[in-house]
Amino acid sequence: MAFATRHFVRAASSDAATAAAKKLLIKHVTIIGGGLMGAGIAQVAAASGHTVVLVDQSDEILKKSTKGIEESLKRVIKKKFADKPEAGDEFIKKTLKNLTTSTDAASVVHSTDLVIEAIVENLEVKNKLFKTLDKFAPEHTIFASNTSSLQITQMANATTRQDRFGGLHFFNPVPMMKLVEVIKTPMTSQKTFESLVDFSKAVGKSPVSCKDTPGFIVNRLLVPYMMEAVRLFERGDASKEDIDVAMKLGAGYPMGPFELLDYVGLDTSKYIIDGWHSLEPNNPLFAPSPLLNKLVEEKKLGKKTGEGFYKYK
Repeated sequence: MAFATRHFVRAASSDAATAAAKKLLIKHVTIIGGGLMGAGIAQVAAASGHTVVLVDQSDEILKKSTKGIEESLKRVIKKKFADKPEAGDEFIKKTLKNLTTSTDAASVVHSTDLVIEAIVENLEVKNKLFKTLDKFAPEHTIFASNTSSLQITQMANATTRQDRFGGLHFFNPVPMMKLVEVIKTPMTSQKTFESLVDFSKAVGKSPVSCKDTPGFIVNRLLVPYMMEAVRLFERGDASKEDIDVAMKLGAGYPMGPFELLDYVGLDTSKYIIDGWHSLEPNNPLFAPSPLLNKLVEEKKLGKKTGEGFYKYK
């Protein structure tokens, strides 16, 4: 019996080793989109030793992205290398050496292991991008989207590599936020999934896995919570100020739901809830809000426009 047990353990270990050997070790990463999310992902990937190419439509955008990364790295070294300024300077130098930029996505994906898309939240635009890159990327290359609300499966279906496609949802600001949601569609292979989990860990994040369900984990819980706060206010049950105070003092949240809506952007929240409502029109959690729709129509989108549920100077 002991022999049989030892034999089973050795066999299990061997199987695990074989599975690990099949996983793709991601070294070269191409990130499409030089906005806050794309630049943040580029920073943590380059800082952890990956060769990174950041892609966007113009050199002007990419210069702004690179400048933002440099400023973010300076903030990092103030904390990480407070007593070792020379080591901090070396860290920035090494990170930036791992990072290059390009305006031609098709020409840089030919040698990449992983493509991460972080562009506008528009399914049609994303599908067009993935369909194009699918023709130029090597067979082994994994595609991933950083979307927070769109279906990964629909994007995967725009390519011929459905088994090498998944979601990598980072959180803003990327250098600070530890979480990454790794999304597995019904077609994502186990090898691809494990490679994405390993990559998330390699860039210093804590990955959690989720199926391709609307909003994944965080937004699936967070967005209906914020919408229910709006409905509570719409019904006249409580003021927005008291709702915010209640959730901060009663639940220990750092921001109330209306403060958070203004921070995220009311247009973004409306876009998400409208998309989910179209997928599941009978789900009361995804019901649109007349007040939210009115504010967006009036271009009162939150902090970025100076007014949303609250006014900002």
